[in-house]
Amino acid sequence: MSFSEGLLSSGWQWLLHLVYLLVLMAALWRAPWKVLVANNRLQHLLLGATVALMFMWSMRAGISPGLSIHFLGVTALTLMFGWDLAILAASMAMLAMALMGLESWDGFAASAVTSILIPVTVSLAILRYVEWKLPRNFFVYLFLCAFVGGGVASACAGLSSATVLWFNDVYSWAKIEHEYVRYLPLIMFPEGLLNGIVMTGMMVFLPDWVRTFDAKAYIDEQ
Repeated sequence: MSFSEGLLSSGWQWLLHLVYLLVLMAALWRAPWKVLVANNRLQHLLLGATVALMFMWSMRAGISPGLSIHFLGVTALTLMFGWDLAILAASMAMLAMALMGLESWDGFAASAVTSILIPVTVSLAILRYVEWKLPRNFFVYLFLCAFVGGGVASACAGLSSATVLWFNDVYSWAKIEHEYVRYLPLIMFPEGLLNGIVMTGMMVFLPDWVRTFDAKAYIDEQ
């Protein structure tokens, strides 16, 4: 889900830049800066997650430009830090990749929207739905928000990337389906497993570090 230079029209680039900047400003506004500045442990955890995300995104596979597949990991990032910090951390990881020449500046906003904004927002929406409709249960949270949420977020990111390429007439839908869409189910399971394993470890050993997990509500009151 990386857009190389020259793939998108100028109109789409302006639109995606506008969307990304508006959401980024909202994340900057909502972020808990006082807590982040006062908590060195949180700073180190957020920086470590950003570096891990950068290395994860650098390992990608694909045939045609723009049709690459890689692990996202943003569902675990969202559950650990919340919507705002997840967007900021993932944006820093993508910025570092662009500075190293691994991400195109021309397609930066498109990659950010499809690989960051959409899967992070989908992960948050799944979390909110689970909290609204289902009982507060440790295993419900872990299975639906982390395992299932990671897979669904990955699929949504991939489909959004494919849709942008299709709307720009970069490739025909037949080519996109043949080289990309048909492989999305294959990445959904390992993506969900990756996020689930990370969240399992965090919730068992360091539940206080997970911003969206209330140990008192999910465990103590059961």
